[in-house]
Amino acid sequence: MKKGIKIFLIILAILIIVVLADTIQSKVFNNKNLNSQTNISDENTNKNEVDKIMEDVININVSINNQKYNATIENNETAKSFISQLPQEFNMKELNGNEKYTYLDETLPTNSYNPKHIEKGDIMLYGNNCLVIFYKSFDTNYSYTRIGHIDNLPDLGNSDIIVNFEK
Repeated sequence: MKKGIKIFLIILAILIIVVLADTIQSKVFNNKNLNSQTNISDENTNKNEVDKIMEDVININVSINNQKYNATIENNETAKSFISQLPQEFNMKELNGNEKYTYLDETLPTNSYNPKHIEKGDIMLYGNNCLVIFYKSFDTNYSYTRIGHIDNLPDLGNSDIIVNFEK
């Protein structure tokens, strides 16, 4: 009788091991499929986001003292409102050896934040009606609403400038 109990326990242990192994294998296989599907879904989401961003990219022409530049405009309410007023020509004043500014006739919607760092070429709104073009990079404690960025902007020097923005 003891021999029969031993055989029964051995068979029971083998069955438990087989069932557990099958359960573990099923879970691993299902997780791989789930991860694969999730990765495909994530890739499609990322592709759709990139496509949407690319659709939303708006480029305008900027002429500074008759030199032409390309500017990429943000997809926000401030930038859209600014673009709706183009074409415009501004006499922009020098300030602080790193920026040119002008006050707009109309106020624009704002969503200001402290960028902590300004890049050369950034176009920002200070307050709700002060348009600023930065021609040097620097750290800042001030808050701005981002409008866009002018590509390959050189040092604009210490004098006032004439700027034309066109769609």
